[in-house]
Amino acid sequence: MNEDQQNDSHSSKPSWFEKITKPFTQPQEPESSKDLKELLRGAHNRGLCDAEALSIMEGALQVGDMHVREIMVPRSQMTFVRASQSPSEILPIIIESQHSRFPVLGEGQDDLLGILLAKDFLPYLANGNLDRFNIKDVLRPVNFVPESKRLNTLLREFRSDRYHMAIVVDEYGGLAGLVTIEDVLEQIVGDIEDETDIEDDESNIRAMDDSESFMVNALTPIDDFNEYFDTTYSDEEFDTIGGIVTNGFGHLPDRDEAITIEGLRFKVLNSDNRQIRLLEVTSDNGNDVDE
Repeated sequence: MNEDQQNDSHSSKPSWFEKITKPFTQPQEPESSKDLKELLRGAHNRGLCDAEALSIMEGALQVGDMHVREIMVPRSQMTFVRASQSPSEILPIIIESQHSRFPVLGEGQDDLLGILLAKDFLPYLANGNLDRFNIKDVLRPVNFVPESKRLNTLLREFRSDRYHMAIVVDEYGGLAGLVTIEDVLEQIVGDIEDETDIEDDESNIRAMDDSESFMVNALTPIDDFNEYFDTTYSDEEFDTIGGIVTNGFGHLPDRDEAITIEGLRFKVLNSDNRQIRLLEVTSDNGNDVDE
């Protein structure tokens, strides 16, 4: 080996000083989703992205950890159409609900025959042919998903299979609720509201299947929360239960952080860089929360 080759060989190897200082001079790669969130928040603090972009990126990361059961519309709040109903009975349901898709039930409570699209029904009305309408002729197939399916997987299926709504089934195959592509996207970009959306206070609190815990919208007014759970949280400083929980933490909590306040345990199910969105509420003493 000539002298030039020896010099090139030595120059390609890091010196002892480079080895020692490498951990301090090179940026550390994130090793977990929490590290990645901190990296994104650091970029936001340095002005590299705005708050809206940060919220969307955090929402996209969070979707990978969430399951269908956390965002589905429960069965008790679904709007059904019966296959035995006449067109004159179906029309008021479409008008009142203002939905575009309706699960159609047969004889039993879990006998789901298909999906009726309003756009498949309304031409019969417009053309004055309601007497010719047969619901079984226009039913669309049902897409079933388990409660445990992750939202990122569901979103991929929505896109690849080109459907917008899925029926959620529990571990026993019973009808548990429904979920739409809009429900998933809202976890990423925030609430998507249109002129037909109205506030439904009853949907702010719903019991989970175990009957020992409840999913609570963090924007639930404290008065409504107190009335439902027979509690006495003060509304002098905060208007919503999310405000009380955030104050209890002393910081904006991440997903899965939990805190006990006056006998109730609050676990964060969904949050972004601005606010808590969804809470799981259970009794801290192991007893059921009285409904």
